[in-house]
Amino acid sequence: MKQSHVLLLLLVQVIVLLPLLCLSDDFVNSRATYYGSPDCKANPRGHCGYGEFGRDINNGEVSGVSWRLWNNGTGCGACYQVRCKIPPHCSEEGVYVVATDSGEGDGTDFILSTKAYGRMARPGTENQLYSFGVVDVEYQRIPCRYAGYNLVYKVHEKSYNPHYLAILVLYVGGVNDILAVEVWQEDCKEWRRMRRVFGAVHDLENPPRGTLTLRFLVYGSAGINWIQSPNAIPADWTAGATYDSNILLT
Repeated sequence: MKQSHVLLLLLVQVIVLLPLLCLSDDFVNSRATYYGSPDCKANPRGHCGYGEFGRDINNGEVSGVSWRLWNNGTGCGACYQVRCKIPPHCSEEGVYVVATDSGEGDGTDFILSTKAYGRMARPGTENQLYSFGVVDVEYQRIPCRYAGYNLVYKVHEKSYNPHYLAILVLYVGGVNDILAVEVWQEDCKEWRRMRRVFGAVHDLENPPRGTLTLRFLVYGSAGINWIQSPNAIPADWTAGATYDSNILLT
């Protein structure tokens, strides 16, 4: 793809993302429901590609979000404060959730895990809130904060050294979205773009041999910037390994 076309696509992404990244004290009105899973957790086959990790991150307080907020996977990992609007049953604080899936219905922007949905209730009124099924809510995007982590990624289980590399972006701190990921090709002295497979998963066939240096196109309060990871993936990388990029995002 020509460089001009790449820049045009990135500009379109930024225009779409701009209203989603604006932090303010103003909440957006919407609706929310919850997963009806038997174990009260979210879907392990969610569209972000997190698998079981997506059921347990943030203490299991997670949500599937509307296609608009999911935004072709760029919205995976975003954090939101969601609070319902039934005064006798709903707390003032609401719940803080991480977006791990996509889906919508009946005008909803959030399909919360059962645990997250119940956290919107005042103590002792959880069952009444569950009985509504779908409730009016208000939400705002908030910074993600993970103790000891900032931007962390995992080598996907389907990767196979040295022929195929896929990475899954697990944690993204602050209010930031990952628009693209590239790998440095030393022999050609150029960056190779990874393909966004779906959600937070990016892949590359026949990746460069040896240690791998990644850079991430980050869009947030500081604008849009390429940020190179100080930590390289070792040459003997294996599927399932997790790496801290050592990139600090605010």
